[in-house]
Amino acid sequence: MVHRRAYTRLLKSITLIEASEQRAVFLSFLLIFLLMAVYYMLRPVRDAMASDWSNTEISVLWNIQFFLSLIFVALYGTAVSLFKFKNLVPLVYGFFAASFLIFYFTSQLVFSPGLVDKSFYLWVSLFSLFHVSVFWSLMADLFSKEQSKRLFGFIYMGASAGAIVGPLVAAIAVNLLDSDALMFAASLMMLLPLLIVVYLQPLKVTALGNENQSVDLTHYKVGGNPLQGFKSFFSSPFLLAIALFLLLYTAISSFAYFEQTNLLRGFDRDRRTEILALLALVVNVLTFLLGFLATGRLATKWGMPVTLALIPLFMGAALVVLAFAPMLTILLALQVARQAGNYGITRPAREMLFTAVPRESRFKSKPVVDVAIYRGGDAIWGSAFALLTDGVGLGMAAMAGTGAVIAAIWAATGAALGVAFERKTSFPASDSLAEGFGDEK
Repeated sequence: MVHRRAYTRLLKSITLIEASEQRAVFLSFLLIFLLMAVYYMLRPVRDAMASDWSNTEISVLWNIQFFLSLIFVALYGTAVSLFKFKNLVPLVYGFFAASFLIFYFTSQLVFSPGLVDKSFYLWVSLFSLFHVSVFWSLMADLFSKEQSKRLFGFIYMGASAGAIVGPLVAAIAVNLLDSDALMFAASLMMLLPLLIVVYLQPLKVTALGNENQSVDLTHYKVGGNPLQGFKSFFSSPFLLAIALFLLLYTAISSFAYFEQTNLLRGFDRDRRTEILALLALVVNVLTFLLGFLATGRLATKWGMPVTLALIPLFMGAALVVLAFAPMLTILLALQVARQAGNYGITRPAREMLFTAVPRESRFKSKPVVDVAIYRGGDAIWGSAFALLTDGVGLGMAAMAGTGAVIAAIWAATGAALGVAFERKTSFPASDSLAEGFGDEK
């Protein structure tokens, strides 16, 4: 008993977790760890499939993915209106767990698995949109604001750990077994979050004492004018500038993804899965280090213009190198830099930009940017890449040169957005780019 009290005091001094909160916090940590581990086990399997298809086939899938994302967001909004939140979370995770198991068994039974593979490719992309979003909604429902300030940092470490362990497990498992067995293992793992949610939710009352705490999901609900988010978006020049920045990012990421897919065609699917899993492992370790050591320092010491322009400038230089030396090793190094730089620096900085817009616009218009613009950018640039490669016949060197030009525009947009953000936060009542970008006004 004495040892337990000493352990509780030590844990509180390090993590600020009270004794009554320990079970809920550790289960939440485990929940996000498993969700991220499952996703990063499935993602290399998904992306390895893409090298079996032409660039045109992939671009068609990305266009389908855009419309499916919009439909799924609307369906989730409807579900929010129909179900109590405590029932909605297990329903979502149980639904995905069952779907992944169905995909595995279907792939074993169907003689021509091409359609199943493409469906799985789309489904994992949909899963990536919702698994973390639903998790943080659950956290907002369980913990009070005071508790969230103390505990969410520790819980978020579970996401980082899962993002590192998932691809490591995938890289090892695909050597011992194969990609299909890895899919089956990840599908079974997805059942564990369902059990944790069922056990975790009652702790809101019994251990945390937050029986009156409830999550606000009004920004998900389908009601009123369904185009209100788009109206708010198009009426704000600052949000339009964020959308342009994101569209230019999707152009570079689409280029890197398609060229990666093309260069991996010479490997079998298990080898591709291993390479992509190791790539994800390196990216997530670097992302953790950047987030821990660099992102906050960059934004506070160098300012938002430099923070937003840094990775685009680096990518432009890397694409110039790739144009003169179009090799897999250089492309994979570029992918590591792009993804780690985005997750560790560019994405957190982009999220900071939304603090400079009104709260109502943030809730209504942010999904437009995060889903419609992001997935729409994938669809547009995927089609453009397929046209330039499969249609016109441009090679990697020409495409890398084109990408370098886009990266330069991306960097200029980021610098301008950073200036606008810093001026808008000095004049919070304004939402025009006249002040932000120093126009006549």
